[in-house]
Amino acid sequence: MKMKLICFLMLSVFFIFPVRAKNTFGKKKDKVTRLHFYDLNKNGRMDTYENPSAPVEYRVEHLLSQMTLEEKVGQMLTSLGWPMYERVGEDIRLTPQLEKEIGEYHIGSLWGFMRADPWTQRTLHTGLNPSLAARASNRLQSYVIEHSRLGIPLFLAEECPHGHMAIGTTVFPTSIGQASTWNPELIRQMGRVIAIEASAQGAHIGYGPVLDLARDPRWSRVEETYGEDPYLNGVMGTALVRGFQGETLNDGKSVIATLKHFASYGWTEGGHNGGTAHIGERELEEAIFPPFREAVGAGALSVMSSYNEIDGNPCTGSRYLLTDILKDRWQFKGFVVSDLYAVGGLREHGVAGNDYEAAIKAVNAGVDSDLGTNVYAEQLVAAVKRGDVAVATIDKAVRRILSLKFQMGLFDDPFVDEKQAVQLVASSEHTGLAREVARQSIVLLKNKDKLLPLKKDIRTLAVIGPNADNVYNMLGDYTAPQADGTVVTVLDGIRQKVSKETRVLYAKGCTVRDSSRTGFKDAIETARNADAVVMVMGGSSARDFSSEYEETGAAKVTINQISDMESGEGYDRATLHLMGRQLELLEEISRLGKPVVLVLIKGRPLLMEGAIQEAEAIVDAWYPGMQGGNAVADVLFGDYNPAGRLTLSVPRSVGQLPVYYNTRRKGNRSRYIEEPGTPRYPFGYGLSYTTFSYTDMKVQVTEGSDDCRVDVTVTIQNQGTADGDEVAQLYFRDDVSSFTTPAKQLRAFSRIHLKAGESREVTFTLDKKSLALYMQEGEWVVEPGRFTIMVGGSSEDIACRQAFEINRKYTFKM
Repeated sequence: MKMKLICFLMLSVFFIFPVRAKNTFGKKKDKVTRLHFYDLNKNGRMDTYENPSAPVEYRVEHLLSQMTLEEKVGQMLTSLGWPMYERVGEDIRLTPQLEKEIGEYHIGSLWGFMRADPWTQRTLHTGLNPSLAARASNRLQSYVIEHSRLGIPLFLAEECPHGHMAIGTTVFPTSIGQASTWNPELIRQMGRVIAIEASAQGAHIGYGPVLDLARDPRWSRVEETYGEDPYLNGVMGTALVRGFQGETLNDGKSVIATLKHFASYGWTEGGHNGGTAHIGERELEEAIFPPFREAVGAGALSVMSSYNEIDGNPCTGSRYLLTDILKDRWQFKGFVVSDLYAVGGLREHGVAGNDYEAAIKAVNAGVDSDLGTNVYAEQLVAAVKRGDVAVATIDKAVRRILSLKFQMGLFDDPFVDEKQAVQLVASSEHTGLAREVARQSIVLLKNKDKLLPLKKDIRTLAVIGPNADNVYNMLGDYTAPQADGTVVTVLDGIRQKVSKETRVLYAKGCTVRDSSRTGFKDAIETARNADAVVMVMGGSSARDFSSEYEETGAAKVTINQISDMESGEGYDRATLHLMGRQLELLEEISRLGKPVVLVLIKGRPLLMEGAIQEAEAIVDAWYPGMQGGNAVADVLFGDYNPAGRLTLSVPRSVGQLPVYYNTRRKGNRSRYIEEPGTPRYPFGYGLSYTTFSYTDMKVQVTEGSDDCRVDVTVTIQNQGTADGDEVAQLYFRDDVSSFTTPAKQLRAFSRIHLKAGESREVTFTLDKKSLALYMQEGEWVVEPGRFTIMVGGSSEDIACRQAFEINRKYTFKM
């Protein structure tokens, strides 16, 4: 009775002071249509769930009480978005497939409505630009509200790992480059821009960040990760979540972050995409879970289950992962979505004999939404009616999804301003930020005799290589088609940077993968006529419209197909050398005796053996995005002092793999017969045009009843003649513990700018979470004893080291 009275009072207030709504074109509705908009179920009155003033939980429960089983299951379906429209010139037509899925399945979400790429076959001419996307989203929502019984708006989920994967948006460096900035605040700003651009076009959910640890560079999706370290992954992932979701979800500038892929998707057997993860409980708790746990703690509201299995249990069917850990222990408030077709993939794992069994296993494990809709749509209603799935299980899933729709304000204003999208997307401010992220991501690996920076008035400069003037090889996977002139290649950037008197000569020389030497003669002659040579090589994740794709969107690798693509989802490798004739071309040009700078554009660590001997300077730019050419030129000519640091160890050979810095102590990388066991370049490595020193390290320990605090201060000085950034890295070791621990673990870092000769004291603060050891059943302990702190410029360049003691025992759960 009390609840009914509260609802009646709220409704009374609303009718006295009605809230104005917007129509599909962002204009105010007149009072004739205002009540119709809020009368979503068309029953002639305003129900509680239609009242913007009612608390979200009341609205959810009232709506849930009116829904049929079929309508509830519909909210658990995320269908493919791009088949739902057709572009007719500059107009949009909704397709019969949308009508069918709304009418028959009551779908609650779409994925990739604005996506354009070779897999979807959406081009610059058949896909949605920002203006059309906003119009199409409005038309879509209007149709769904008008043609469903309860008028529930759709969630629109989009791929957003390094920019919204849609036509005309800002393309940032891929995640491995983002992590190489070691600048979480910059990544938060980037995430905010991505959210603004996506939400302006009508999106509500952004797929990202990818929090998989990358422990094998042969894996095709390394470029999508933040690298090999759990702490760094957690910091960077949390920054992106905060950028995506902002201070509030209903500000019209935010999207829900979807963490990918839960769990251990990147700890893959043999580098195979979706391969088995051979990992124990302790490694799960100490390495795999922390980035996800930190991002969930920061408020992430969606998590994607992964394709792989752990110890015989496929993740999409794992109640332990999705309910016991994620929802119960971590108190995750959002919803779990499967990876594309992963629910049906339980059949391929052999733990379900058919789709019906797969649906039961996934939903009871905790998968709230079926991405692809192909299993839940056909099976869940029957599973409930037969008693294999409880109605309460369905209600829990739907409650999570509806709560977020209400929190985002979709029931009150599901439309966007079509004019605003054009003004916001890829603005000069946003592309300027893309340039800054790219500049900060660049890692200087080698600089013999200070060849770099080059002089802008150099007389003649040769720019050679397959990635020197290739638009799509700059961008990485999960990228939409680009209009002419929107992407700055390395050749473009160099031409804009040098003086008017400088002659810039260009020759492609070879492709990334083809074995042809057709371009060698032209490239060698071009280099012969130059004073210095910039070779731009590496890899490619550029998809083309002739490629074949798996049902999940991963690229098919065929022996007879020769394209540049050697990285990106589905392109796992058995070796890591420069493919095609690239190394051969580099060797031949180096014999000319010209100074050679090697610029690497790529998505994974590649072997430097051979290349490191032939080039005097090596610059690693990863996939630097649409402003990458300008960023590379800024570094090459000294307008920006590089300070990117590796977040993946670079191996000497494939035989070393896996090679990562934080191995268990007895698992140290001892020497092989043929070569050292250590990587060519270690985690955290990167050079600068200046040098830095570390002195006066102090460690102060404060022990309280519930927590301990360790304050570490160190003085860092720029000892060179150039201003620059240093990335100070703090590692710690638990000297003696109940279980084995790594020889060193990153626990803090700080990117600071120092002018030439400047000194600054930097302070790091650790707490019990930083020092704890996993015990069992979610319990963590800081054991009394000795610990060692190490601070320096990389995991191998330790400048200061000091031991300290903890005298009390701290036990807690995470």
